[in-house]
Amino acid sequence: MIIGGGIAGLQGAIQLGRYKHRVLVIDKGEGRSSLCRSYHNILGWPDGVSGNELRSLGKLQAERLGVQFIQDEVTGLVRSEDGLMIGRSKGNQSLQAKTVLLAMGLSDRFPALPGLEQCLGLTVYVCPDCDGYEVNGRQTIVMGAGNVGAVMALTLTYWTQAITYINHEWQNKTVDDEHLEKLASHGIVHIDAALSEVVRSEFNGDFQGVFLDDGRMIAGERGFIAFGGNHVHSELARQVGIECLENKHILTDPRTKMTNIPGIWAAGDIGVHAEQLTIAMGEGSQAAIWIHKELVGAHRVTPTYRRDLQLEHH
Repeated sequence: MIIGGGIAGLQGAIQLGRYKHRVLVIDKGEGRSSLCRSYHNILGWPDGVSGNELRSLGKLQAERLGVQFIQDEVTGLVRSEDGLMIGRSKGNQSLQAKTVLLAMGLSDRFPALPGLEQCLGLTVYVCPDCDGYEVNGRQTIVMGAGNVGAVMALTLTYWTQAITYINHEWQNKTVDDEHLEKLASHGIVHIDAALSEVVRSEFNGDFQGVFLDDGRMIAGERGFIAFGGNHVHSELARQVGIECLENKHILTDPRTKMTNIPGIWAAGDIGVHAEQLTIAMGEGSQAAIWIHKELVGAHRVTPTYRRDLQLEHH
């Protein structure tokens, strides 16, 4: 049973389908990858590919291998005394499996600004490691909250010096003196003001700037969001006693991706890593390989961990 039909879950499903296992994917039909209009850092897609296209192609590929899909959400998970995994879905279905792959990912926190979602992955970005290159030499607006947004603005100076940081939540999340000094030293314009709307081109829909609540329009060519407080969907993991870090990411064996609970694996953004689509894809396949070993009895997996891991959640 794979809980989550995003990139990690689909890649795991394809690998397990090729092993000829009976695989069920439970997917609620939305997620981080479904919001991204275009990924530009993936091998073989130099002109970009949307998350929805990857999800659609991945689902089709998995179905050809006999993988079954249910559009639903698993709300409860228990491990019986004989090791059987039993899930209860929002649609009141009882689901049973010998092994489970958790791939529910995370959700980025950002305000419901008109025009923002239509730009995500095209001209407004979330991850500097994925898309910092896209703002190279361009006038860039960072929309964020407190120090989290300030750090994003400073990170982007690797690619551009033309940066404006708008602290949307300035009334509750101020920028401390240390970060204010760093912003000033890099020539980053800092504005404490609430955002009201993302401005898009009437010609091609590209990001052109933002309107503030006070009526001002701040022009820009590209945007980044950095509000912090992303929601890691690890509630099911905690239900069954899976070890998580303070930021709610699941700790797994680095070799096998199995959690501390035998029979349950985790892959993708729900785990501890760089929150990259390509890494999620690899982890889905990696977990599936070791799930296969467990199912055929070729190897009894014993998880090992580094408990001193430190991870800054962004």
